[in-house]
Amino acid sequence: MKKKNRRLENVKYEFKHNRQAIFAAVYLIVIICISLFIVFVNVDPDAIDVAHKLQAPSGAHWFGTDELGRDYLVRVLYGGRVSLLVGVLAMLTSIVIGVAVGTISGYFGGIIDSLLMRLVDVFSAVPWIIMVTVFGLLFKKGLLSIIIVIGLFSWMEIARLVRSEVLSAKEREYVQYARFIGVNPFEVMLKHVLPSVFPTIITAATAAIASAIMTESALSFLGLGVAAPMSSWGSLLQSSQQYLQKAPYMAVLPGILIILTVYSFNKLGDVLRVFVEPKITAGEKNE
Repeated sequence: MKKKNRRLENVKYEFKHNRQAIFAAVYLIVIICISLFIVFVNVDPDAIDVAHKLQAPSGAHWFGTDELGRDYLVRVLYGGRVSLLVGVLAMLTSIVIGVAVGTISGYFGGIIDSLLMRLVDVFSAVPWIIMVTVFGLLFKKGLLSIIIVIGLFSWMEIARLVRSEVLSAKEREYVQYARFIGVNPFEVMLKHVLPSVFPTIITAATAAIASAIMTESALSFLGLGVAAPMSSWGSLLQSSQQYLQKAPYMAVLPGILIILTVYSFNKLGDVLRVFVEPKITAGEKNE
């Protein structure tokens, strides 16, 4: 209990004294709320008005219009829903695979560990952009396809991280005793090993969301992302390339939102690392 209280105190200390962490938390809350409630705004993001295409920012359209006369701010906000959804669901996919592989590998060891780690090495040896691009071309373009593709090729680091934690956790006395009295291995993993690894999983999840958003943006920028008329921040960047001279604002807003969102998730991961490793306090980091 004291250890848990210390961890919570360290997290509170981080948020109290780290302005960047406060900014990251507030920004993520705001952007997530906007993405959730934008559907209640009575504006159609796909409403075409070619008579007012590529208009500069004005009172009627705060961030101008795109090549089809659609309100660009609304397009960007709706695109945020797609980018965040891809980030969260791809993260869940990679977490499930990575945690399963890492836990089984670390707990059983031996030949199972060797086989699974060689599989991780094989996946890690090929540049992710090549794997994702090839499989993105094989699958039909769409939201589900890009989530599956990103999730299937972003679990290797999580598996390694979880495996190292499980190797340490399985040597603890209560885990050794459970194994000694013949408790089912999967029950031991679920009830005793995974709870001790859970804080590490949470930290890895924040980094995975940021990575998935970046990957989705890169794929959409290359034309392998979501299919029109659906938009994401990456696809909006991709479509803005040919209008950089006429309408440079089309690249600015989604680009800034991608940078801020990835930065905020990474900063949140740094704060959660204090929860995972309670010895790392703000005072110690400043020494």
